Amino acid sequence: MIDPGLEGRVALVTGGNHGIGAAIARALDAQGARVFVTYLRDYMFHRQEGAAFTEPRANVPSGPSVECNLADPSVISPLFDRVVSELGPVEILVHNAAASEHDTLETVTPELIDHHFDVNARATALLIAEFARRHKERGATWGRIVTITSAGQYGFEGEVSYGASKAALESYTYSAAWELGPLGITANVVYPAATDTGWMDDAKRSDVASRSPLRHVGQVHEVADAVLFLVSEQACSVTGTKIRLR
Repeated sequence: MIDPGLEGRVALVTGGNHGIGAAIARALDAQGARVFVTYLRDYMFHRQEGAAFTEPRANVPSGPSVECNLADPSVISPLFDRVVSELGPVEILVHNAAASEHDTLETVTPELIDHHFDVNARATALLIAEFARRHKERGATWGRIVTITSAGQYGFEGEVSYGASKAALESYTYSAAWELGPLGITANVVYPAATDTGWMDDAKRSDVASRSPLRHVGQVHEVADAVLFLVSEQACSVTGTKIRLR
């Protein structure tokens, strides 16, 4: 049996209370990591005032969590302070939280651009920077960063700002691999297949499967498995790369 070596490691998972993020949190917890999750219930550009999203800890392991809007750069340092106070220094950072709203090059607005880049790109850079600063200050020699992307780098018709911001997320992650490697930190990207997190009906599942080389609809546990590999001891020399699921 392969031991990923995660017992007692402290993991911060953003967007960890539903779908892919919750699956990642559960998988890390099952391997003995101590998991802290962030969540944001009113997540669609704050247009659903008071909307019920999910319970903060629904479907994730019992443990600490906090609701925070990662579009606000002032929350980043206090977030790490909170994790340290409850679990210890962050050793694994998984940035899964994302802003996503439909726009095209005809309907795009400065507000839509800013919102997507604030969460998907700027938050990525600031989370990584805070992670690295604290890692270096305490003289740590082991760290893992994983960001969750999409097809954005190839262009994203119908969600142009989302796609562009995900391309920026990837670039920040690859830069982290080069800059932080000497500190013992790996940084990688996971590109999920079209994943059934409850938004697909039977017709959509059939269409998605027909376009997959495996004739397959992505499942959240498969994304979690890819993340588990990248943060494991077995992936100690894997950095600056992207795992694409099909």
